[in-house]
Amino acid sequence: MDVGRIIKVSGPLVVAEGMHDARMYDVVRVSEKKLIGEIIEMRGDRASIQVYEETAGLGPGEPVYSTGEALSVELGPGLIESIYDGIQRPLDKIRAAVGDRIERGVELPGLDRERRWSFEPRVKPGDHVGPGDVLGVVQETTVVEHRIMVPHDVEGTVDEIRAGEFTVLDVIARIKTASGTRDITMLTRWPVRRGRPYKEKLAPYQPLVTGQRIIDTFFPVAKGGTACVPGPFGSGKTVVQHQLARWADADIIVYIGCGERGNEMTEVLMDFPELTDPRTGEPLMKRTVLVANTSDMPVAAREASVYTGITIAEYFRDMGYNVALMADSTSRWAEALREISGRLEEMPGEEGYPAYLSSRAAEFYERAGRVRCLGSDNREGTLTVVGAVSPPGGDLSEPVTQATLRIVKVFWGLDDSLAARRHFPAINWLISYSLYLERLEEHITETVAPDFGMLRAEAMKILQEEAELEEIVRLVGVDALSVKDRLTLETAKSLREDFLHQNAYHEVDTYTSLKKQHLMLKAILDFHHAALVAVEQGASLDAILELPVRDTIARMKYVPESDTVRLDKVREDIAKAFAGLTQAGGEEVA
Repeated sequence: MDVGRIIKVSGPLVVAEGMHDARMYDVVRVSEKKLIGEIIEMRGDRASIQVYEETAGLGPGEPVYSTGEALSVELGPGLIESIYDGIQRPLDKIRAAVGDRIERGVELPGLDRERRWSFEPRVKPGDHVGPGDVLGVVQETTVVEHRIMVPHDVEGTVDEIRAGEFTVLDVIARIKTASGTRDITMLTRWPVRRGRPYKEKLAPYQPLVTGQRIIDTFFPVAKGGTACVPGPFGSGKTVVQHQLARWADADIIVYIGCGERGNEMTEVLMDFPELTDPRTGEPLMKRTVLVANTSDMPVAAREASVYTGITIAEYFRDMGYNVALMADSTSRWAEALREISGRLEEMPGEEGYPAYLSSRAAEFYERAGRVRCLGSDNREGTLTVVGAVSPPGGDLSEPVTQATLRIVKVFWGLDDSLAARRHFPAINWLISYSLYLERLEEHITETVAPDFGMLRAEAMKILQEEAELEEIVRLVGVDALSVKDRLTLETAKSLREDFLHQNAYHEVDTYTSLKKQHLMLKAILDFHHAALVAVEQGASLDAILELPVRDTIARMKYVPESDTVRLDKVREDIAKAFAGLTQAGGEEVA
């Protein structure tokens, strides 16, 4: 082990000399306290190290020990339900060991070495196996089957396979390879800055159904896709990500709290174990991994946390699962990059961010995707990445937002004016977009309804027309509009209030299936079409707007999914209401 000496300490940045055999991104131990650090720059035998713990009290001359290994995470049974810090130290174990505050130099393994897991083999002696093949399974939680895979650098014949209860360090199999026999355990390690290998990257084609109407209907994200949620303080970024984590039809959720306020992460840590998974009826934590690195934790660990989280997510993707990763927020991660870059005295880019901000963001988001996993069974896995962005003052032209928009394919732009009007989710439908719409169209029309795409396009056209008409209303008043234009405004209002507005805390309205979304949208537009016909036949607009069936449409969001009779009956009620309107004559008909 190389031993260097500290010559400079600048916050989380430590410079050491005498690091002759060290390499970029090697993990080091700083001082006799053995603080964890990572080499981020080499100049001759001088190494610049970002330290993932508090550096107060360090001084020149103290030793630095190089481990010769890259920053890695431990992968194996025990990940699910765990709560880690940015460098995969288990926070619950740390609290039990040293109390509520993380002490410097605390080192605990990411996976429990004592717990025993029941391993069931899926191969037998004599079978030929290669990278990614499933050797056996462990029922990690009641809802997650953990698949133990052959390491990526091992190929050969199974010499021995064991069944029974083992710790993650026990040998469960021996494989004869060309270079000798390899002992296989349930624990593997992987460097966080390197993406895990796969056979082939495939184009995504299925939507990640979230149950959030404005997302699923207007701006869907694909399984294996990328999305960002930028918005100012108080616009609801965290609630949107909580809703996605709870309701998205993913098998595994990885939630990264990167530099967020401690009270927000506390809410996540307190709520997730108590939330019921709507897919299984079990606690949501039974399929969730949390990485918590709050704003009061060392800034360098914030930079590592997103890599820790996405490496864990890739591991479950390689098992053939659909994984969704929530990063809240990538702006705090970018701020950590900026601080470290400044201490390295690098040439700053726009607004002080490092010149490599865009490439680092791309490296992170490009690890998402739908892939054909390693292994002979040709299984597929997906990793969907949703990153929150917190632009200062809500300025979407700032560097982090712009760098993200150049990479991701879905943009859910949060609007503080909508949030101020208590319209949630506060996603502005006029500035948001999804580049997956055409790709997902075929799957949605086959599984939901053939006219789903047409309804969406018509609804969006009405919302855009509303924005144009409101400019006219502000100038000359609503009385200057034609009856048809006033009807367009009323339909747009119904779309906003009865469809786009969704209460995350209402037991029914919090989630809407695609089929119910289709019924709701169709009902609103059926009313619009029938109203246009009635107006042409001479009905007054006031009589149309006073029809009781409008209240029925407004209450559809609160009708349970199971009450299909009430949902299907709404369209019949609309037809009857307008039939009565046109037959009445006299008062209604001019």
